[in-house]
Amino acid sequence: MSKNTLINQTKIVFPSYSANEAFARSAAASFVSQMNPTYDELSDIKCAVSEAVTNAIVHAYRDVLGDVTLIMKMYDNRLFYAEIRDRGCGIPDVEEAMRPLFTTDPENERSGMGFTIIDNFMDSLKVTSAVNKGTKIVITKKLSLLPIQK
Repeated sequence: MSKNTLINQTKIVFPSYSANEAFARSAAASFVSQMNPTYDELSDIKCAVSEAVTNAIVHAYRDVLGDVTLIMKMYDNRLFYAEIRDRGCGIPDVEEAMRPLFTTDPENERSGMGFTIIDNFMDSLKVTSAVNKGTKIVITKKLSLLPIQK
């Protein structure tokens, strides 16, 4: 199997203000646009990154401010990679947190569907977390081949 070649990458660190969810979503859209994704692929990536960043802002830091790190990479085989990290409260039970409708914030009408949405829109989702150390979410999506121009 041949090794995929990294063709571009970026790293953005921003404070966990709720307004920065839209910033992260736009940054992901701008970054992946260089690969000419389909409309559906672009929408899926924007939504998945938005959900992951929202999780960090809402759940990881709750009532305190902290940094959220967004790392994005593109490979020559049209693979999009994103990593969203925080150094917040962590998730005590990742398996439980990934169940549909599970939420730690029901009083604020959180649906508990964030991980389910991310998983449905991306090709892969991996969540690692440690209590009081933070959480890392890694997502990937293989973009379709470009149509042949005539």
